[in-house]
Amino acid sequence: QVQLVESGGGSVQTGGSLRLSCVVSGHTSNNRCMGWFRQAPGKEREGVASLYRGAGAPIYTDSVKGRFTVSQDNAKNTVYLQMNSLKPEDTAMYYCAARACDVWAVSLRPSAYNYWGQGTQVTVSS
Repeated sequence: QVQLVESGGGSVQTGGSLRLSCVVSGHTSNNRCMGWFRQAPGKEREGVASLYRGAGAPIYTDSVKGRFTVSQDNAKNTVYLQMNSLKPEDTAMYYCAARACDVWAVSLRPSAYNYWGQGTQVTVSS
């Protein structure tokens, strides 16, 4: 079993920054791949960023490349999403998710993930 707890959401103005945190607990083999996802009201959940814990390069959806950075601190069992130059269209509930995978199998598909956190709200005002 894997437990995920997100924090760090909030309200900012356009151009502002936030850093989301996701504390991971549970068997390591079940959370090798970590992803950040978001869902705005009336829209489908979409993948934002994903990484393989301990190796490989992260991947990002095109709309956040150059603005968002995903990173990890394995000593703290925490994955971060640094969000800069925020835009109103970034407003959504943000979730972290985990799954067992190989280093070559990082994915932005929500259906690929087994474990989900409860989400943290990000609101960007113009």
